[in-house]
Formats: sequence, structure tokens, C-alpha cells
Amino acid sequence: MNSEKSILQIAKQTIEAESKAIFNLSNLITSDFEEAVKLIYNSKGRVIITGIGKSAIIANKIVATLNSTGTPAIFMHAGDAIHGDLGLILKDDVVICISKSGNTPEIKVLVPLIKSAKNKMIAITGNKDSYLGQQVDYVLNAYVEKEACPNNLAPTTSTTAQLVIGDALAVCLLEMRGFSSNDFAKYHPGGSLGKKLYLRVQDISSVNEKPKVFADTNVKDVIVEISEKRLGVTAVVENEVIIGIITDGDIRRMLSNGDNFSSLTAKDIMSADPKRVANDTMAVDALDIMEVNEITQLLVEENGKYAGVVHLHDLIKEGII
Repeated sequence: MNSEKSILQIAKQTIEAESKAIFNLSNLITSDFEEAVKLIYNSKGRVIITGIGKSAIIANKIVATLNSTGTPAIFMHAGDAIHGDLGLILKDDVVICISKSGNTPEIKVLVPLIKSAKNKMIAITGNKDSYLGQQVDYVLNAYVEKEACPNNLAPTTSTTAQLVIGDALAVCLLEMRGFSSNDFAKYHPGGSLGKKLYLRVQDISSVNEKPKVFADTNVKDVIVEISEKRLGVTAVVENEVIIGIITDGDIRRMLSNGDNFSSLTAKDIMSADPKRVANDTMAVDALDIMEVNEITQLLVEENGKYAGVVHLHDLIKEGII
């Protein structure tokens, strides 16, 4: 390593070099980009994305992004394509070839084969005048002046540029399809991301205990209810309508204020008009309410009636946080 440069300097230079190259991509967008998006949007087939080397890795990521945002896509390695995988391409599929130089041997072999099948082709390349750039229907220019690599050899800035072009394609298609957060949830049912998009309070509270007492319930029975239901809280209800809440914190404060509490009832120690949510509230919104109010439990209602409790620990367990 060059002793005159620190690690932080090298890191910053790399980020700055790539950011400048990415910013310049907006100047390279032409009508070809618009036509390519329309082609994919109106296609009855899938998007087949191919490349070799580092471009193949970028192709895989773009495929994943398109699939997750409503555009069916498949990766086809350019090397494997000329050894049998061309069978992946169906009649109505659109093919995207990714290549920095646009002149690699595999691409030169592959392109005529795809053209002979009359599939529409799009290039993401750093050389619009290359063999690839001259053969396809639309060219998406991913030109970069140089790589972040000091030897200008290792694909760094160029692959980042390819990735950004792919993201731009995906976002344009997403917007055109009116792809919503609900649609996104359908494609991401697993993990914390999916749960933030589809998990509702009732999905959690319905499996919890449902602690409740009445206004005239004596304090001893209140303590037993909170202890047995293990949620650190109980609702105080009247005709199944919430009128208050008692937390284990309320119990501790009561005990610290004196020894004579045998005559007290739930009404004497409850907090009236507690925070509550409807059972169809998104779980992530319930979390926001807890954070804003610095509480760890929320009472849940269904059609104005007490329906249960959702606890901060439930949200942590589900991966919402």
C-alpha cells in the first residue's frame, strides 16, 4: 500500500470516484432507455439477463430486483448459454446483455444466436460503439471514465454503473405497474421486511393471553391476573369496553406508597383512557405508537370491544424491530 495514503483516504477516494461516475450516468440516458422500459413493460414474456465475469454477478442482482418488484426475470450465464442454456429463452422474452467492453468472445458468439431467434435485445455496456452496442435494439450507456482500482483494471466503478442502470430500469417499471407496498409484501413474505408490510396487530394479539379485570376487582385479584397472563398488564373493562389499564409498574407504585391496599380495587389504581389500537392496525404502526409514548404494551380493540394485548416483546420476536 502507498505509505503516503491512509486507508481512510483510499476509501474516500474510491467512494468519490464511483459517485462521480454514477452522477454522470444521468447525462448518458437517452430515448433508448425509455424505449427499453416500454419494451419490457409491454412484453408478454420475461426478461432474460446475461453476462460473464463480474457482469454476470451484477446480472444476478438485477434479476433479483426485477423479480421482487413485479417484473419476471431469469439469469442466464453467457458462457453456459452457448453450451445449451439458450433453451431458457422463449419466444416473447426480452434479453438484456451486460458487458463493459461489449466485445468479449462469449458475447460475440451469443448475440447472433439470440438475434436469429428474433428476440428483442437490450445492452447495458460501457462502450456503445462496441460489437454488442451495434447489434442490439437498444443501448443503455453505462460508460465510466475509469475504474476506482488504481490500476484501472478491477471492475469496480463499471459494475456499480451497471447496477445503477439496472435499478433505474426496475424503478421505472415499478412505477409504470403501480407496484404498491401491498404488492411488495406479496413478494417478500419472509423476514422482517415482509412482516413490516403485512403483519397486523391481530396476528400477534390473537395468540396472547387476554388479561382483564373489572372496575371493582380487588387488588389481590388484579395482581394474580397480571401474573398469570404474563404480559405485565391487564385491561380494566366494563361490558367488554376498555375503561382503563393497570401495568406491573402501577402495582409497584401502589406497593411503595403504603401497606394498606387490601381495600383498593382496580378502579383506584388504573390509568383511565389508555393507549389502544384497532386489531387491524399494522404491527409496525403499533411499534411507532409505543416508541412515541414510551410504553411497552398496547391494548387492542375490535369494533370498539376489548380484544387483547400486543407487547413490545412480541414485535421484537417477530423481527419488526
